[in-house]
Amino acid sequence: MPKAPKPTPEVAAAPIAAAEAAPLDRTLSAALLRLRLRSPFLAALALFARYEVTDRVPTAATDGETVYVNPDFWNPLPAGEQDGLLLHEVLHCALGHCWRRAERDPHLWNIAADIVINGMILAEPGAALPAGGLFDARLQHFGTEEVFELLERDIAAAPPLLMSDLLDAAPGAEADDSLGARARRQQQAGHWRGALQKAAAVARSLGGDVPAHLRRELEALDPARLDWRTALWRYLVRTPTDFAGFDRRFVGRGLYLETLEGETVRVSVCLDTSGSVTGRQMQEFAAEVQAILASYPHIQAELFFADAALHGPYALRPHEALPAAVGGGGTDFRPFFEHLATRQTDPHGPPGVAIYLTDGYGPFPVEAPGLPTLWVVTAGGLALESFPFGEAVRLG
Repeated sequence: MPKAPKPTPEVAAAPIAAAEAAPLDRTLSAALLRLRLRSPFLAALALFARYEVTDRVPTAATDGETVYVNPDFWNPLPAGEQDGLLLHEVLHCALGHCWRRAERDPHLWNIAADIVINGMILAEPGAALPAGGLFDARLQHFGTEEVFELLERDIAAAPPLLMSDLLDAAPGAEADDSLGARARRQQQAGHWRGALQKAAAVARSLGGDVPAHLRRELEALDPARLDWRTALWRYLVRTPTDFAGFDRRFVGRGLYLETLEGETVRVSVCLDTSGSVTGRQMQEFAAEVQAILASYPHIQAELFFADAALHGPYALRPHEALPAAVGGGGTDFRPFFEHLATRQTDPHGPPGVAIYLTDGYGPFPVEAPGLPTLWVVTAGGLALESFPFGEAVRLG
């Protein structure tokens, strides 16, 4: 369990002589002092890590709890690169990159995490990266899950990783997937969530704040953030009464209530076919919608494709394959909402809810539509807070 913050970093006992560890201890303290002058938030965050001097890693690495540093690599670095290396490993810890990987490919995940973190570091004045640090200006502002997905689409474009610095276990130890190891991961995640909150409080008390370039990555750590599937189910299993703002109920996944019989919810689903949504994403999204339709017969869904023009509607039914996608041009959200506005007097009933799968880059209607709207946003898409109406969740 990581120790409580101290005014200077702790360098734990390791297979390195004390005389060799002492200079590194002093330079770590100096790096923290420089950080404090530039970014109270990052300096406070670095105090929540445990540091270990070791020659079991060639440069530096972390298991999400301890930052391991090789003195032969660290000591010759200029001060700016020492600051960058320290920040790199601390941010891996604080942003949960060891436990957020889940079942993703470890090598590609490490590349994605490095690109995101190094973009943050280079945004800090005075910080630099040691030679070989990965950087991609096109991707640096996205979240790690998004960068991973974008790289996965084009593996050949992924930059080479000289050394993996995200460890499954302490150097020299066997990787452990036992129940105890998973419990330690949860404990680790809780420790760093608390560290982020305390570091933010420290920064604000000194007149600062959380650096803006960290905020998109911090989205993934927000415990209140809805998974896109959860948001989709929450939207689709509402009743007409819920849409009016009364008796809002969340019906459990897979549960059908007889009291819903006779109530029809009409759902309009639109898939962005401008090129921002892959075929795999469309199928994954449609499969989730179809699972909901199979569980809730009171829902009637129609499907649209849209680029700069609107195509459809097509019937969307449980267990039926999607029709062939139509589109490939630019993106414009207005035709979809303009079409729905013309159907408010439809004798079969107006649309009850709109769901749009997109990257979010395109012109929006000037006025918000008068119906609940859920945006499911693809990797690399518009920041969630930038959508002018409705609720936005990240696909992934």
